[in-house]
Amino acid sequence: MSKRGSAETGAKGEHLAAVYYQRRGCEILDTNYRTRMGELDLVVMDHGTLVFSEVKTRSENTIATPAESVTKQKQRRLILAAQHYLMTHTAYADLVMRFDVVEVILPRGGLPRLHCIENAFTL
Repeated sequence: MSKRGSAETGAKGEHLAAVYYQRRGCEILDTNYRTRMGELDLVVMDHGTLVFSEVKTRSENTIATPAESVTKQKQRRLILAAQHYLMTHTAYADLVMRFDVVEVILPRGGLPRLHCIENAFTL
């Protein structure tokens, strides 16, 4: 898949994940929040809990699950990006927070499937 195709696939998955959270009554605070340390795909307020959500989108025929690509190294970068977010958004600093991984599968000719792993990893 080309870089552009991969970016489009990722953007579609992130949109579907945002819709998922909104349908659960959550508020999307930020999307694609970029820092030197990494990028936060979605920052969500889930009924008083601040959620940093990593969205992984794949086609149906991949061997590994999307969540398996969130390695310990990737988790460290997400934690650093979340710490940066909290330093620049001090109003959220005292909230309970969690890290979710949202898996989005885009089968050819079928409906997308989404699986949210809440508290996929911790500090």
